Amino acid sequence: MLLLITPAVYGQKIDSGKIAPKPLFRDRIYDGAADPSVIWNPARKRWWMFYTNRRANVPNLNGVTWVHGTPIGIAESSDSGATWKYYGNAKIDDGSKIPEATHWAPEVVFDGTAYHMFLTVVPGVFTDWNHPRTIVHLTSRDLLNWSDPVSLTLSSDRVIDAAVFRLSDGTWRLWYNNERDRKSIYFADSPDLKNWTDKGKAVGDQSGEGPKVFRWHDSYWMVTDVWRGIAVYRSDDALNWTRQTGGNLVEQPGTGTDDQVKGGHPDVVLSENRAWLFYFTHPGRRGVDERKDGYEQRRSSIQVVELKYKDGTLTCDRNEPTRIDLRPPKVRS
Repeated sequence: MLLLITPAVYGQKIDSGKIAPKPLFRDRIYDGAADPSVIWNPARKRWWMFYTNRRANVPNLNGVTWVHGTPIGIAESSDSGATWKYYGNAKIDDGSKIPEATHWAPEVVFDGTAYHMFLTVVPGVFTDWNHPRTIVHLTSRDLLNWSDPVSLTLSSDRVIDAAVFRLSDGTWRLWYNNERDRKSIYFADSPDLKNWTDKGKAVGDQSGEGPKVFRWHDSYWMVTDVWRGIAVYRSDDALNWTRQTGGNLVEQPGTGTDDQVKGGHPDVVLSENRAWLFYFTHPGRRGVDERKDGYEQRRSSIQVVELKYKDGTLTCDRNEPTRIDLRPPKVRS
């Protein structure tokens, strides 16, 4: 998700908003919500959450088949992000002509005129991970119907998890996971969201996926899922990244419902002078049952926690009540 918000402090109170429940959201169809991407829907005057929807509750699916063959789900919030209800599936023409194409990790941005989705597309349903994956660009006027698919030419035939941000000079930059290079984070640039030039590796000090990039407190920040919580990187120019020390965000288990495991694949939403980290958990992957592969280990829940900034460092406390107060963004073209 990317919201283009004018950089200003509007006096939003630090304790405003409703307390978000734990979990924040569970999908009522497959119970496999993951990889959240949150954006304001001005037509409905609601917040929308796009998410990967894995088939956690479908029995007798071998290997990782349950992670494939899924549409992109949509949840909706009418109260500034505290309460979410299932809305339906995004209507996507991915261009593959494969009835069982898999859709993962939607990234949705607004350019001032139209909405753009950067979607990971896998050509079918498979029992293992060893298959091609492509990032496809789509457009929409209403956030529900997506068309005009174009596959991006990037660094390899196995690329996933796009994150897109517009730099101050107008350049659009896309970060993604190149699975062929130890799951390092690569990037590409575009003047128009359509024509992309791959620029190579951005972050390679550790493997990771699900990058999200945003600008806050006069710095660029990248957060990535490193399977031990969420790593944080900081940059002055969106090119050279320094890893934050002192541990990863939501690495240590929390105490709330469905939050007693590490968090993964984040989104970050800035609203006025505050920021919230959305992430997902596999609640059943803990204790003696961690390595089992049943419904409890496959199901996933979306959670949210407010980010805090102090002295150049980002932190969060998932055990503190999270008051969330997302407000309609001020958008620049």
